Amino acid sequence: MPEKCDNDYNCSSCGHSSDCQAKKNDFRAHLNDYSTCKKVYVVMSGKGGVGKSMVTSLLASQMNKLGYRVGILDADITGPSIPKAFGITTKAKGSEIGIHPEISRDGVEVMSINLVLENETDPVIWRGPVISGVIKQFYEETVWGDLDFMFVDMPPGTGDVPLTVFQSLPVDGIIVVTSPQELVSMIVNKAVKMAKMMNKDVVGLVENLSYFHCPDNNKDYKIFGDSHIDEVAKEANINLVTKLPINPELANLQDNGLIEDAEVKELEGLVNYLKSQI
Repeated sequence: MPEKCDNDYNCSSCGHSSDCQAKKNDFRAHLNDYSTCKKVYVVMSGKGGVGKSMVTSLLASQMNKLGYRVGILDADITGPSIPKAFGITTKAKGSEIGIHPEISRDGVEVMSINLVLENETDPVIWRGPVISGVIKQFYEETVWGDLDFMFVDMPPGTGDVPLTVFQSLPVDGIIVVTSPQELVSMIVNKAVKMAKMMNKDVVGLVENLSYFHCPDNNKDYKIFGDSHIDEVAKEANINLVTKLPINPELANLQDNGLIEDAEVKELEGLVNYLKSQI
């Protein structure tokens, strides 16, 4: 190892690179020759059941409607739900140039483990390193074409998959999805702190199930208690906060593969932010 080393991946011209103990491993994945992508955004949550996949689907659909080319990499290998939200039942096909994603009714490209399993209800019982390898393979070997946005739908938590994605993919920003319960504030902070440790920016917080708007009396009811998302955002210096109401109609559209029919005005702030990044 040389006496002076900046240890910042600039190892190619160093004569000590072959045996240097300070050399960092390069885990970066690269798109194939038939694909480009301008922006990659990760949608993650600290716990399951908060609507992370729904938010991913809505953002992808909204950006697609605005004329952007959009793809979704479903990184939730053990609990994939993106194909169902878009009503995709056909399987991804391969060719000599790679794996071809399935296309939704309105043109969103989707790659998910459910698109390569024989039966979508088959469980995926794999260890972490295998799952991480599949995610890199989906990114590198899928023929995405020329995308403006790729949204990565993560599994809940801060385990192997988020670590793989943060180390391997050129992530431009992270959107954290949560719900109003007090316990969730601690879990959200874990996700935000992980992002900062990986030198990734959290560009927005989305609080799903924030309230229920009663159509009979026009009042809002906090079914799951008072929101703490503003305090979390202030502490983490995150300016973009979105609060989504409980919406049975939206859940019904997702369950029936019609998420592209949804219009969610509350996401306008996030959509405008994404537009500004292109």
